[in-house]
Amino acid sequence: MSIDISGLSAAELKELAAKIEKRAVEVEKEALRAALTKMRAIADKLGVAFEDVIALHGGKGKKTATKTAPKYANPDDPSQTWTGRGRKPAWVKEALEAGKSIDDLAI
Repeated sequence: MSIDISGLSAAELKELAAKIEKRAVEVEKEALRAALTKMRAIADKLGVAFEDVIALHGGKGKKTATKTAPKYANPDDPSQTWTGRGRKPAWVKEALEAGKSIDDLAI
């Protein structure tokens, strides 16, 4: 499929882009609806309620992040904390470079 867009003006290209974006969203929704229909059919074929399958997995496809308590605090500014996960904050790096140990920063 080839569409010649070389003769379109900027306004026409923007309009076309908007239509493409709208259609892309519609196609994605249609694909999700089709997948849901197929999954319900599979659940019916297996003799289980689709809602029970979803409930077994928490009802959502994505996991929720759990909040971790901070383990370290900046001695100069106790409002700055760090859980010990991810990249070290600048204040941790500075404290370590100044000769402090990570245990000195523990809460």
